[in-house]
Amino acid sequence: MKKKVAILATNGFEEIELTSPMKALKDAGIDAHIISPEKESIKAWDKDHWSESYSVDKHISEVSADDYDSLMLPGGVMNPDQLRQNKESVSFIKDFFKQKKPVSAICHGIQPLIDADVLKGRTLTSYPSLRKDVENAGGTWVDEEVVVDEGFTTSRTPDDLDAFNAKLVEEVREGKHELQHA
Repeated sequence: MKKKVAILATNGFEEIELTSPMKALKDAGIDAHIISPEKESIKAWDKDHWSESYSVDKHISEVSADDYDSLMLPGGVMNPDQLRQNKESVSFIKDFFKQKKPVSAICHGIQPLIDADVLKGRTLTSYPSLRKDVENAGGTWVDEEVVVDEGFTTSRTPDDLDAFNAKLVEEVREGKHELQHA
């Protein structure tokens, strides 16, 4: 059966942090769907300006973690800040951790995970300015290109996309992990 990954994003996601992992997943024969609290489309941010709009495959109210094998969260500054304030998005994220499914996040994409309260006891990386946020949420922050902690994959910036994409595909293929963390 073909694996399916939910890419949770909203307006203001960093374009390359969604398009590059999505391409890597599709090139590996894995379906990837854009899930959003927005309907129809979301607008990308490209470094310092607005960019293209991308079609939303499913509204957050139409899906559950049961529908997917893995969750991926791109960064950007606006995108994760909005997602962390959306109760349906935070609940969706929590369910992937409860079901021990692979979750990946790059750059600022980890911010909604703080609100989902799933970082305690985890080792991860992110954009460097989020180090204290990760530590305050009970996680251990490290400055590495890519970190995998029992199926939970994180990277710092778009510069790390090659390593991030490789681990993302690997973890999706491996599937569920018997996580020690709740």
